[in-house]
Amino acid sequence: MNNMAPNLRHLRAFCVVAAHQSISRASEEVFLSQPAITQAIAKFEQAFDIELFTRRTDGVFITDAGKLFLVRAERAQEFIRTGIEEARRIAQVKSGKGFSNLDQLVSGVQLRALIAIAKTGNFSLAARHVGISQPSLYRAARDLERLSAMVLFRKSGQGIELTPAAEIWARYAKLAFAELRQGYTEIEEYKGIDVGRIVIGTMPLARTYILPTAITRITQTRPGVEISVIDGRYEDLLHGLRYSEIDILIGALRNPPPIDDVVEEKVFEDELALFVRVDHPLTRRKKITLEQLAGYPWITPREGSPTRTKFEELFAKRQHARPKSLVEASSLILIRGLLMDSDRITILSAHQTRHEQEQGLLVQLPFDLGDTRRPIGLTTRRDWHPTAAQAEFLDALRVAGGVMN
Repeated sequence: MNNMAPNLRHLRAFCVVAAHQSISRASEEVFLSQPAITQAIAKFEQAFDIELFTRRTDGVFITDAGKLFLVRAERAQEFIRTGIEEARRIAQVKSGKGFSNLDQLVSGVQLRALIAIAKTGNFSLAARHVGISQPSLYRAARDLERLSAMVLFRKSGQGIELTPAAEIWARYAKLAFAELRQGYTEIEEYKGIDVGRIVIGTMPLARTYILPTAITRITQTRPGVEISVIDGRYEDLLHGLRYSEIDILIGALRNPPPIDDVVEEKVFEDELALFVRVDHPLTRRKKITLEQLAGYPWITPREGSPTRTKFEELFAKRQHARPKSLVEASSLILIRGLLMDSDRITILSAHQTRHEQEQGLLVQLPFDLGDTRRPIGLTTRRDWHPTAAQAEFLDALRVAGGVMN
C-alpha cells in the first residue's frame, strides 16, 4: 500500500463514506457506483489487512484503525488542494481557465509522474521511476497540463525542467504521498507491528553524542523501525525536509528560521572553542594572543556556516589579518586526522569533540572567544504530524540533548 500510486478518487470516496456513514450518499457525491465504492474500500482493507469500517443495517461505521487512516487521507487531500491553489497562483491562471474541481480529477499516477520528472529531469528516467512506459508517462504529464491549463514542463539544456508552478505542485504532491505512507505506518503500529522509517538530516555537531544516543534508545524499544541518517549541507538538508524526504533535521538552529514552513525547537546551547592536538606548541602557553593564533595553519568550516562566520569575526573585529593557510572541512574524522598530524588549529563545538577530549587526543586552547553560545535543536515541517515512533524518537533526542545542558 505504501509504495503504490493511490487511486485518489477511491481515497476521496473513503473519506466521504466516513463522513456520511453511508455508501449510497458517497456514491452521489463522488460519482462512483455503490459497488465501485464497496470494492475500493475492500481493496484498502485488503492492503492494510484490517477492517476500516463496520457494516451494519443502519450504515457503515468507521473503526479505530479507519479513523487513523482517515486523518492521513484528509491531510493528503488537503495537500493536493493546496498544491493546486499555489500552482495556480504562481502561474497566474485566470478565473474560468482549467477545471475548478481539479483536485477531484487528477490521478495518483499523474502526480507521481510530476514528482518523477521533477526528480529526474527526463521522461524516460521518470517513467522507470514510476514503473510505467514512457508514452504512458508522457501522456499523464500532458494530461496534467491540459486539465490544469498551466504550462508545467519546458525543455532545458539538461533535459526537462519544471516551471515554478509545477515545482510547488510537485512539492505538495510529495507531501500528500508522504502523509499516506504515515497512515500506513500508523495502522501497522496499531496492529502492534514496528514498521516505518525515520529519516534524520544531521549536521556535524549532532553526530557524536545526541544522535547515536537517541538511535540506540529508539531501536531498543522499537527494533523494527528503520533509521536512515543523511549528512549534508544545511541548505540541502532543509530542502529534503521541506520536500518530505527528511523527517527531522538536527543541528545548529538558524534564528529566525530561513522559511516560515518549518519550526525550530532548541534542545540545548552550545559554545565554540579552539582545539589542537595535546602536544601542540600553544598548549605550553598560559596566555595566547591573536597574533600567535594567526601564525599557525587552520582548519575551518565552509564559508556561509555559522562557525565559519565566528572564525571570520575573530580576526575581523580585532582588525588582524586572518591566517593564510586554511583547509575547509566538515568531517570530524578528517579534522581529527589533520589536527593529529600537524600544528593546525580549528574552531569547533566543545560538545562535538567530547570523545576526542576524553580520549586525550584533542585539547582546548585557553583563549576567550567571547560569547559564542548558539542554540542546537530540531527543525521540522510546520505541518508535520509524526507517527508514534517518530514522536518517541523526538523525545529521545530531547532527552539526549538535555544531558548536554
